[in-house]
Amino acid sequence: MQAVYDRASAVRLMIFDVDGVLTDGKLYLSDSGEEIKAFNTLDGHGMKMLRQSGVELAIITGRTSKLVALRARNLGITHLYQGVENKLDAFQDLLAQLNLRAEQAAYMGDDVIDLPVMRRCGLAFTVPAAPAVVKRHAHYVSELAGGSGAVREVCELLMQAQGTLDTQLAPYLA
Repeated sequence: MQAVYDRASAVRLMIFDVDGVLTDGKLYLSDSGEEIKAFNTLDGHGMKMLRQSGVELAIITGRTSKLVALRARNLGITHLYQGVENKLDAFQDLLAQLNLRAEQAAYMGDDVIDLPVMRRCGLAFTVPAAPAVVKRHAHYVSELAGGSGAVREVCELLMQAQGTLDTQLAPYLA
C-alpha cells in the first residue's frame, strides 16, 4: 500500500471513466430512448473536496450523455471528454493542456477500453467488478463498487496521501 501512497503523492490530475466507475455500469433506457444514470452523492462530494485540495479533475468516457455534462458542470469539472473512442488521445491532450507529466495523473476505469490510459498514467485505479485483466493493470482496486462509493474511496486515498484530507474534513468537524 505504501507504493500506492507514494504514487498518489505526485498526482495533480484525477481522471474518471463514467459507466462502471461514477455509476454502477447499468444503462437505463426509457421507452423514448432517453438514457438515465444514477450518480452517488458521496462520490460527488469526494470529488469536490479533491478539487478543492488542488487536484484537477477530468472525465473521459466512451459514451455521450447530457446527464454526464450536467453532472460534470454540477461538480465544477471543466475537463470533459465524451464520445471518446481512443481514451489515450484524450489523456495526452489533457496532459498537454495542463502541462503535466503522465506520472502526475491518475485514472480510474473499469474495462479494457481504459487500459491504454491505465498503463501509462502514474496511478491506475479500478473497481471490484472490473475484468481480471483490468485489475492486473491497476495499482489499486477499490473496496467499494462503482457508483457506490468507489470514487469517494479513491478521492480520500489521494487526499490522505497528499496530507490534505484533514483540511478538507475540518469544516465538518468544527
